[in-house]
Amino acid sequence: MKKYSTEKIRNIAIVAHGGTGKTSLTEAMLYTSRATSKMGSVDGGTTVTDYDPEEIKRKISINAALAPCEWKNHKINLIDTPGYADFIGEVISVLRVVDGAIIVVCAVSGVEVQTERVWHLADEYDLPRLVFINGMDKENADFYQAMDMIKKTFGVNVVPVQLPIGKESGFKGVIDLIKMTATVSSDGKSKEEEIPADLKAEAEKYREKLIESAVEVDDKLLERYLEGEELTEEEIRTTLKTATLNRAVVPIFCGSAHKNLGISPLLDAIVEIMHSPMDRPEIKGVNPKTQKEEVRKPSEKESLAAFVFKSVADPYVGKLTFLRVYSGVLHADSTVHNSSRGKRERIGHIFFMRGKNQIETSDVPAGDIAAVPKLNETFTGDTLCDESKPIKLQPLTLPEPVISVAIEPKTKGDEEKLSTSLTRLAEEDLTLRVRRDHETKQTIVSGVGDMHLEVTIDRLRRKFGVEATLSTPKIPYKETILASAKAQGKYKRQTGGRGQYGDAWIEVEPLPRGAGYEFVDKIVGGAIPKQYIPAVEKGVKEAIERGVLTGYPVIDIKVTVYDGSFHPVDSSDMAFKIAGSMALKKAVLGANPILLEPIMKVEVIVPEEYMGDVISDLSGKRGKILGIEPHGRNQVIKALVPLAEIAKYATQLRSITRGRGTYGMEFSHYEQVPGDIARKIIEEAKKEE
Repeated sequence: MKKYSTEKIRNIAIVAHGGTGKTSLTEAMLYTSRATSKMGSVDGGTTVTDYDPEEIKRKISINAALAPCEWKNHKINLIDTPGYADFIGEVISVLRVVDGAIIVVCAVSGVEVQTERVWHLADEYDLPRLVFINGMDKENADFYQAMDMIKKTFGVNVVPVQLPIGKESGFKGVIDLIKMTATVSSDGKSKEEEIPADLKAEAEKYREKLIESAVEVDDKLLERYLEGEELTEEEIRTTLKTATLNRAVVPIFCGSAHKNLGISPLLDAIVEIMHSPMDRPEIKGVNPKTQKEEVRKPSEKESLAAFVFKSVADPYVGKLTFLRVYSGVLHADSTVHNSSRGKRERIGHIFFMRGKNQIETSDVPAGDIAAVPKLNETFTGDTLCDESKPIKLQPLTLPEPVISVAIEPKTKGDEEKLSTSLTRLAEEDLTLRVRRDHETKQTIVSGVGDMHLEVTIDRLRRKFGVEATLSTPKIPYKETILASAKAQGKYKRQTGGRGQYGDAWIEVEPLPRGAGYEFVDKIVGGAIPKQYIPAVEKGVKEAIERGVLTGYPVIDIKVTVYDGSFHPVDSSDMAFKIAGSMALKKAVLGANPILLEPIMKVEVIVPEEYMGDVISDLSGKRGKILGIEPHGRNQVIKALVPLAEIAKYATQLRSITRGRGTYGMEFSHYEQVPGDIARKIIEEAKKEE
């Protein structure tokens, strides 16, 4: 691949709902541009961008994949992204580093849930976009219906730049409304010809709409147009590019990726209408030394600033770090500064990636995207720069994981291997979290959805050879007391020779919620010698950690040791530790013990039409609704809900809202478990014992 200057580069994300044909469209563009010699298929598992074994098996995109191609002396960095909500982190990472997006809409089903979500994400990154209505050859395909749905859903000025010729099985080409010519496919070959007579009037009508929308961003052209002057193709194309960059217009194209129809005009549009890195705003960051704002223009003459948007860990190939160079030039065999971690990194080889295939390069100019192997100190979200002129770009903001499972290895000896492998996967996937819950003694893996976690388990087995089992995480209940009580713990054992003797009286009292644990020594007169008091406390602490009712820790309790007795020969630390433990258990049982459960603060973002169903569902989960606030086009429902009721809420919310709802939650406080529920939990705990 030859070298391209910044203005000749296009960085384009292919985004949409799953099943709209993003991967097939990418495949068709690679084939049409001769980056590949034949078109692969998703069903056959032969596409360039869906090369991961999990993607081939499931026939869906799981990872964002880079696929550069060359078209009319330009380099187009296509990035095929997943269309399922579980892998939205991949989409967000890509949208951060591209300069435009192609939104793929199915000609049959129109705008779907995930398409709405990625459209709004593109809004957040202020990305220009165009729409490709795909599948025009399918049964029930309707270009005009899909276009109307786009307008209705997003309320934007969408204007067709093409019209279809024929529909369903009769779809055979497109009309170019700028050139006013038709491109028709026959026997696998495309040719340009005159617009069919029966579509001429329709084409004229939509051409007027296209020009009217485009010239609104140019007063001089608008004036000439209103005066009846004919605009040139170049003028229309130039003003359309400006209108697209300003997001005043969203151009619509159409075709069939499967039949490779309408692909050449789409590649033309990427080059002619979409924007180079030089058309986008300069990048801003912070100097980590001075904490002052730094600015970098998209120029090779500037100091280096590169952002890491993706990492891939492979036990055989090693680690691949994907980055976008915003300014300067990244050179092979050089040393750069990681301003996010304050460390130097050695750059050895650099690759342009096309799927899993590596194309080696000596340098990467401003605006381009590449991958660097074996960077030990650099992770997703980091900034690489010149050490003499440091800049730190804003890290990625990714969705918090909302579904958790407990994980353990099938083989006892694989605990350490499991931990190491999960850490590697979490470095690669920032929407995956791994933690050890010391209260429940479980390793907890959290992700964005069920499929996300399924794929993680499959990767553990395939990449690292670790077989694991999943289970529902235990809810970290707590125990506490509502009253005061006193009890004696007496441990006496005689087995011939020296015996064991420890005797302690303690009092337990409730403390305010959140106060924790307090131990008080009120022994007077040497009833228990001073050297045994720590042993009593150790026994008390161990009993508190193990709990009395259910095996969950006792919290918010004050324990006072106030009396006891000892034997001058048989007493020992061990005896008094056991005595302290016995006394604590008896005292707690006599102090009106109760069970506490974690209450989560939940924020659910939903379209207004689902608000009633969501509120009703939360109330049915013992939730307390705190309030409702507007959030753009949606509503935010704030509530307090017991964790036990919401542990699998991600799947339930998607079902209630048809995938349009999202939520986040954080721990709020502990509350008493209702009596009937507490009894069931206690019974279950006794069965487990």
